[in-house]
Amino acid sequence: MTTPNGSEAARTFRAASGPVILVLSSALALYLLGDAVARASWGQMLLLAPWVLLVLWGVYELTFVSRVRIDDDGAMVQNLLRRTSFGWSHVRDVDLRWQLEFFLDDGSKISCYGGPTRSRPQRTPSGDDAVKAPAGVRDLTEIRDRWQGAGPAANAPIRRTWDGPALVVLAILVIWAVSSALVVYS
Repeated sequence: MTTPNGSEAARTFRAASGPVILVLSSALALYLLGDAVARASWGQMLLLAPWVLLVLWGVYELTFVSRVRIDDDGAMVQNLLRRTSFGWSHVRDVDLRWQLEFFLDDGSKISCYGGPTRSRPQRTPSGDDAVKAPAGVRDLTEIRDRWQGAGPAANAPIRRTWDGPALVVLAILVIWAVSSALVVYS
């Protein structure tokens, strides 16, 4: 798919299991909170909710948030609460060991928790012994093509930042949990 100016659109790589685990965990959290309302009351549910939501926040951060986003100018890697963005001109190498790794010109290595991973080759369902390239290798090829095809304008600086919205949500949940504990034990 191409955009009107001829450049390709941004692409995001994320672990395939992340959305599945998040949906299942969200359904379990919703069930637990609904059960608390049915068995006790809304007030009791509000005292239990921050603990359930803290666990759900942890599941979200561990399984869903980590990702790699690439476009014609560079890449953004988010590993849990840490984001690193950089232009393609700062990349020395891209490799796929157990997970995708970017080697930058400042000497740092960024392992991508949510990006493509090494997997076994898949056999085709037909009776022949044809082997299809693993998805991780195909994704690595696409990333390398973007890196090698980048022009000199892809020189955005290396930026390392924190995931501010996730930290704000964590602070709210911790304050809520401490408040609920004080209400229960006072």
